Amino acid sequence: MSEKPILEVRNLKKYFQTPRGSLQAVDDVTFSIKKGETLGVVGESGCGKSTLGRTVLRLHEPTAGEIFFHNEDITKYDAKRMKNLRSKMQMIFQDPYSSLNPRMTVSQTIAEPLILQGRYKRSDKKQIEAKVHEMMDLVGLASRFVNTYPHELDGGRRQRIGIARALALDPEFIVCDEPVSALDVSIQAQVLNLMQDLQEKLGLTYMFITHDLSVVKHLSERIVVMYLGQLVEQAPPEELFRNPQHPYTKALLSAIPIA
Repeated sequence: MSEKPILEVRNLKKYFQTPRGSLQAVDDVTFSIKKGETLGVVGESGCGKSTLGRTVLRLHEPTAGEIFFHNEDITKYDAKRMKNLRSKMQMIFQDPYSSLNPRMTVSQTIAEPLILQGRYKRSDKKQIEAKVHEMMDLVGLASRFVNTYPHELDGGRRQRIGIARALALDPEFIVCDEPVSALDVSIQAQVLNLMQDLQEKLGLTYMFITHDLSVVKHLSERIVVMYLGQLVEQAPPEELFRNPQHPYTKALLSAIPIA
């Protein structure tokens, strides 16, 4: 793993305007992620984890701060440059049902980013078909599902479609927004193992957002704890679990069920 950060976030803020005034979703957040690393982001529901992930990818426009990807501040990118950058920065969404278009088959879903980014034209049917089958094979999705619609599949297979779609453009960095929280426990383990295998095989860098501390301990090289829009603690998993410093981190750890 390289020591050079692939992503560096400095003093990032995201405020939403509401009828009652300004809502601070992400407040003065600073962190970095090295190439090939998994950074776990944990915290309770509503603490700003998902907003942070979306703001890092500029799906939400930041209110203030800087986001450096390969040492370039992408907050200054115009729409055209951001579109080109999308192929390098992707997202796996939390709900594997609502994040998929119910009117599109598995094949169409995986092919869509390739067409939108100009990798293929819609008329390049053989090349698109070959790429779709390659991505399905990569994520362990049987080729018989190629013309299936999302409602015909279970949650685990739907999430594999989401992973295949994110990987279709050969990204370097992926924001994983609670990608297993909507799945059964047995399916969670399969998807997490798949994501680890893909990371090793493809050299991916993950920002893994979750509220499940056991999951993040299993996956991450470093964990940051988020509370009320701010990062309150950052440490390797062993150190965080052994010697938490912030009272909120201690409360989180005390809430883990014991078998």
